[in-house]
Amino acid sequence: MTATNGANGAHGESGATEGHTNQQDTAFSTDASLQAHAKRPGGGPRRSIWAIVAVIVIAVALIVGLWHPWARKADQTQSSGAADTVAIGLKLAPTNLDIRNTAGSALDQVLIGNVYEGLVARNSENKVVPALAKSWDVSADGLKYTFHLNTGLTFSNGDPLTAEDVVWSINELESKQYHDADALKNFKSVSAPNSDTVVIELIKPYANLLWALTGRAGLVFDKDAKYVAKTQAVGSGPYVVAQFTPNSSITLKANPEYWGAQPKTPTVVVKYFADDNAAVNALKSNEVQVLAPITASLAKPFEDDPAHYTVEAGDGTDKYVLGMNNAAGKPTGDKRVREAIRYAIDHDQLIAARGGADKALGGPIPSLDPGYEDLTGLYPHDVEKAKALLTEAGYTKEHPLKLTLTYANTYGTDIGDQLRSQLKAVNIDLKVNVVEFSTWLQDVYTDKDYDLSLVDHNESHDFTQWSNADYYYNYNNPKVAELTDEALGSTDDAKRDELLAQAARIVSQDAAADWLFNYRVTTAMDKGVSGFPVNMNQTLMPLAELSYTPAATK
Repeated sequence: MTATNGANGAHGESGATEGHTNQQDTAFSTDASLQAHAKRPGGGPRRSIWAIVAVIVIAVALIVGLWHPWARKADQTQSSGAADTVAIGLKLAPTNLDIRNTAGSALDQVLIGNVYEGLVARNSENKVVPALAKSWDVSADGLKYTFHLNTGLTFSNGDPLTAEDVVWSINELESKQYHDADALKNFKSVSAPNSDTVVIELIKPYANLLWALTGRAGLVFDKDAKYVAKTQAVGSGPYVVAQFTPNSSITLKANPEYWGAQPKTPTVVVKYFADDNAAVNALKSNEVQVLAPITASLAKPFEDDPAHYTVEAGDGTDKYVLGMNNAAGKPTGDKRVREAIRYAIDHDQLIAARGGADKALGGPIPSLDPGYEDLTGLYPHDVEKAKALLTEAGYTKEHPLKLTLTYANTYGTDIGDQLRSQLKAVNIDLKVNVVEFSTWLQDVYTDKDYDLSLVDHNESHDFTQWSNADYYYNYNNPKVAELTDEALGSTDDAKRDELLAQAARIVSQDAAADWLFNYRVTTAMDKGVSGFPVNMNQTLMPLAELSYTPAATK
């Protein structure tokens, strides 16, 4: 396989560090460090847990929000053309910048593709595209990947970026087991035959290697740079971190050393809002020009003002999973019970109650992941069929099935109340147990002591949880495991996707869980904003194409 990349850089579209204590309440400037230590030419915890933690934090901020009447401030004006600065309002704030050691999607969101780059990147459809590597070849046996680097690559401090930096970065990842090191499955070695060629060899084929390299596991660092990783960053992306205030804001400035085309907006200020009302007020007053995420109810007034704002829901890989304990001896160990629960749930009602932006999802693979198939027709809403299955299993109106739904309080109570009401109609007496996340983590995820559970599994390419019999679902289907292993060992993407689709259909037919909906992030923007990524922007947010033209200059 060969892919090509022009000289415009890697925007994700169709170093050695010194450890220092992070001063949490200080604003840091990295300008000096970005010019220092230039070299001369020639010379964790499981990822799924941290993904759930990150989503939990975002969910806290999105549960409630109030809209107050307001009058829009006068439009921002400039002498001519696009603004030099765009401000973005986000929810989940990073506490430091150490992307190799700190968990949480907030760092991926703002740094990957903007400050740090890898051999390859992802586009808005979650597909692998060229980045630092302009092309690559894969051997017929799937064991050797040869990457051909772009020419003239540099880091933001002026250091040349060569194949040696790539090799060093991957070897450091493996030896020190930095965050997401486990993403490089079947890794054997990495080498640099010359300054612009990198070869990665595997012990056995791994179909998702290229995709894994689009994340933290594939980032390339300056092996000679010395900087404070918690407060500074030296990367090869279109932006540098000009200022960082933990839990508050990050200012990105165009990287003058960037090897590709300069970003459309010279300065991007990312501001973090823990309070929904403060975020909304910031957008209406033009303190920020982009706000993501925003709840459907809070977005409504912006949506009703299309002359000034654009509101758009983007696709993502968040899956709100109603987990069912498949263990023998549990009521939900009976397939008839699990099927009844699936028939009883009115997904359209759940989605409508949340504002209608989310999508129905009938199986474990979302539309942006390989192997997706629309499985929503397998268990359509059918109260009578649900009742019949439960009667067959021994449960009636006089003798209802008693179950407990346990989930973290960050998701609020509405969804639990809705499920209780829907299941009551089919003779299930549902007790809703809303707990602290730490309690959920211990009781459900670790001890597997539950009937039903609810969590947003937001990670992409995470289907392997269904082939893992030890995962908290207690789901064990050897055929699913066989198909998954075969898919991930395939050297053909089409075959991989076909095998994953087969496995996903079996999981859904087994009613191993119910997929309540595919959560979609809603973004509200000033009408003058263009080039902001709406898909997956809570995970990756490339900003090089972002621009803003104030109303007075359009």
